[in-house]
Amino acid sequence: MLTKADDYPVHQTPEPIAYAGTDRNFYDRYFFNGYDADGELFFAVALGVYPHLNIMDAAFCVVHDGVQHNLRASRLLGMERLDTIVGPIRVDVLEPLQRLRVVVAPNEHGITADLTFEARARPVEEPRFIRRQGPRTIMDYTRLTQNGSWSGWVDIAGQRFTLEPARFLGTRDRSWGIRPVGAPDSQPVTPAEPPQFFWLWAPLNFADGFSLYHLNADDQGRPWNTHGLFGALGDAEPRSMATATADIEYKPGTRHARSACLTFVDPAGGETRITLAPRWNFYMSGLGYLHPEWGHGLNKGDLAVGYDRIEIATADETLPLHWHVQAFVRAEMTGTLGRRTGFGVLEQLSIGAHAPSGFTGLMDMAK
Repeated sequence: MLTKADDYPVHQTPEPIAYAGTDRNFYDRYFFNGYDADGELFFAVALGVYPHLNIMDAAFCVVHDGVQHNLRASRLLGMERLDTIVGPIRVDVLEPLQRLRVVVAPNEHGITADLTFEARARPVEEPRFIRRQGPRTIMDYTRLTQNGSWSGWVDIAGQRFTLEPARFLGTRDRSWGIRPVGAPDSQPVTPAEPPQFFWLWAPLNFADGFSLYHLNADDQGRPWNTHGLFGALGDAEPRSMATATADIEYKPGTRHARSACLTFVDPAGGETRITLAPRWNFYMSGLGYLHPEWGHGLNKGDLAVGYDRIEIATADETLPLHWHVQAFVRAEMTGTLGRRTGFGVLEQLSIGAHAPSGFTGLMDMAK
């Protein structure tokens, strides 16, 4: 049961806030993305709290003219979890489950912003994510996902962009629970298993609604967590699908989609297909994912702020730093749910074997 309190980073366990407990790898995290319909401006935000590591970190990334700008910050938490500000980056809950604000204050790297997220639809509590390796729990978390619109502005080195909510949409999530954070465990699980993780996430916005799909699968392609739904705008209850699957055509030499098709089958047996046409990739390392220096929960002292940039057209997608992406996509829906055109992202991370994709080793790429 989600409550207003679940929009604040004060959780103690993977359960909603009514329950409490402890774990070294516990985390509590905000994520946002935003984009216009043509993909000319895109941004992503993350702020993570790691209570038992006593660290809070954040990142703000913006993509324009083929360049991804990454502003990152980390500080010691000081055991106060409600001060959700890290260096120049701040997240405020204005109205739980409805309105949130992201502020990037002036800084030496020239990336600033003042943005407000307004919900287009009710939040979705996704199925509980639990993954074990032998006797050890690697992941155990709950995630709230919500589609919305953006207002405000973003400034890149003096070039200001004003966001109008009628045409600037996006998705946010709040997740909390257990996943690997901070320094790696000094005593790995035995017997050792080869690294493997396969993940797809596709939150999509349409004029009159939204769809959501995700998949975690093992090396044989067997789902261990998956879900698909379609929802109307406003406070209507989203409609969960009986089954939801994805077919991916890969770009040769990568593990990233050249095209994709989602197939939803509703409880009455009706079928809907959503074809996704990726335009370009946003690299999640900008937010700390798979980053060797700015990984989530790493201790960087009292306060550290950093910046780098990625030229999207020339990024080497075979490097682990660039494996985890959100592709900006156009979406075409046909079938029993209706005919619609929309846009959003297809998040992809494939590590190790995945038989349906033809991947057999840690780093082999599509042919």
